[in-house]
Amino acid sequence: MEEKNDTVIFRTEDGSEITFTVISETRLNGNNYILVTDEVGEEAFILKENRDENEDMVYEMVDDDTEIDAVGGMFRAILEDIDLV
Repeated sequence: MEEKNDTVIFRTEDGSEITFTVISETRLNGNNYILVTDEVGEEAFILKENRDENEDMVYEMVDDDTEIDAVGGMFRAILEDIDLV
């Protein structure tokens, strides 16, 4: 598997920016998702690709428990054999 060092900049509701490192990507039910980690690497987050009112691509935090379980299960399967440390 090719090592990824992609980053995304996530803009919070208050306008501040957080840089995340992309660990993996997947697609479920026609939606694109990325698994990211913060700079410290202590927490991982699932972001969903969407379009804003200008049709620009944006990422939003997934906060629906059912969606997190489904997408999280896919990421666990994808990363099962990969040591992230």
